[in-house]
Amino acid sequence: MGMSDFWYKNAVIYGVDIGTFLDSDGDGVGDFGGLTRRLDYLEGLGVTCLWVLPFFRTPNRDNGYDVADFLAVDPRHGDLGDFVEFLREAKSRGMRVMIDLVVEHTSDQHPWFQAARRDRDSPYRDFYIWVDDPPEERKHQPIFPGVEEDVWRWDEEAGQYYFHTFYHFQPSLNHANPRVREEVKKIIGFWLQLGVDAMRVDAASHMIEAKGGQQIPDPHGILQEYYHFAYRRRGEVAFMGESDVEASRLAEFFGRGDELQMLMNFLLNNYIWLALARGEAEPLVRAMRLIPRKPPEAQWVNFLRNLDEVDLERLTEAERQEVYAAFAPREEMRIYGRGIRRRLAPMLGGDRKRIELAFSLLLSLPGAPMIVYGDEIGLGEDLSLPERQSVRTVMQWSDDPNGGFSVADADELAMPTVKKGKFAYRKVNVAAQELERDSLLFWLERAIRTRRECPEFGWGESSVVEVKHPAVFAHRADWGPNTLIAVHNLGAEPAEVVLDISEDDPDHIVDVLGDCLYDAVNGGEHRVRLEGYGYRWFRLGAMRVRKERRKGG
Repeated sequence: MGMSDFWYKNAVIYGVDIGTFLDSDGDGVGDFGGLTRRLDYLEGLGVTCLWVLPFFRTPNRDNGYDVADFLAVDPRHGDLGDFVEFLREAKSRGMRVMIDLVVEHTSDQHPWFQAARRDRDSPYRDFYIWVDDPPEERKHQPIFPGVEEDVWRWDEEAGQYYFHTFYHFQPSLNHANPRVREEVKKIIGFWLQLGVDAMRVDAASHMIEAKGGQQIPDPHGILQEYYHFAYRRRGEVAFMGESDVEASRLAEFFGRGDELQMLMNFLLNNYIWLALARGEAEPLVRAMRLIPRKPPEAQWVNFLRNLDEVDLERLTEAERQEVYAAFAPREEMRIYGRGIRRRLAPMLGGDRKRIELAFSLLLSLPGAPMIVYGDEIGLGEDLSLPERQSVRTVMQWSDDPNGGFSVADADELAMPTVKKGKFAYRKVNVAAQELERDSLLFWLERAIRTRRECPEFGWGESSVVEVKHPAVFAHRADWGPNTLIAVHNLGAEPAEVVLDISEDDPDHIVDVLGDCLYDAVNGGEHRVRLEGYGYRWFRLGAMRVRKERRKGG
């Protein structure tokens, strides 16, 4: 297999909620016509893989994750013809396309569930988990405490309780049932046949859990069965898993590279925010040591935030409170007793230096970086919206009404624009930043281009570089004869450290990316100076390697 078969190892992923990206037909809802129109913008940003959040037919009670038909585009976003045209245009620009595989549950409006609740003898009854009386001792707790009281819900028509991991209108599917697995494979096959390159397996860890007295002898065999089916259909396919579990269990979800090829790195995300809150490197050093080894074919997907809450579940209660105090000081900014429902730029107070520092970490840490729509311009939030809706305001393209998202009346929009404060659409939008050479958008375009020129971060072996300064985090990526070192100052004060790279014996060190112009790094001690919240990426030049190549040639 060639490197192209593992394209995801060095991908730059962009997550987009189609309903809030761009409305092309004036009904107030984003659609595939609008997304297709903005592919040139995404290509210019440097995106290589576009993750499109659920767009399937839905009652839309949970941002499209309550699916009523897995094989249909919701009419609000267009139709299958629009999707295929979008796919063709994305591929013509060299972009891969990833969609969600949302099969832990269905909507309660899905025909399977409607048939199941009407008749105990229906073949669809066993598509879900039913009991006459829920167990007194609850093994599972609601994912959304304070919103859902229990994981069992009484259904009057069925005359039984059904299990739901998430909201009560999302009954969980029974993956122990071979017929369910056959239906899931039909869904996978359908979208792969249209040309999709990857699938994000929603709630992967919950999907394979035994629920309500089920017996699942080989839970991970379920994920392997789905991947093997997909691989036979399309050899370059990749599954990205949402598996927010303990560090000791993470590697299980890679299998031998035949289960989930990518894992969203929730563990690292927790420690990024703790490090930013403290202004100290120790949490990142700890994370690098906690993250398990992965198969060579697999990859971590790193993110600063996704389109749910910033889930801090892997931190201790005391550590979580530190992050709250720094980035969510008011109760309305917190959610579910474990997370933060804020956007990146507001969390960092709109501080450009800290935002750049965070992105520099994201782009250089081992794995593939993922950015969610709007963070490239510093999109804001609307805390007046319920739950996780606060971070799903519409994309701000210009200072036109509705931020250029739609020509519909403001009260007809799928989600509102940010109208007030420093993140209002008249102050923060794409059109303005495209005209400013020192804008966040221009900076991130350059940083992503540099990242794509540094495959060592995606393909290489990463390790911590010890420096004697509590605020400075340094790590290296080694790939064959190539080495990159990234150094980040998490503190507000300038810092100077010494890089001990004597074993590498480089004849020179090249600055690849930095927050400002620094003096070149010279001399045997390799002293590195950093401004407050500063960052520098270095490539080591090895005279020895070049001499060996000349001799061999």
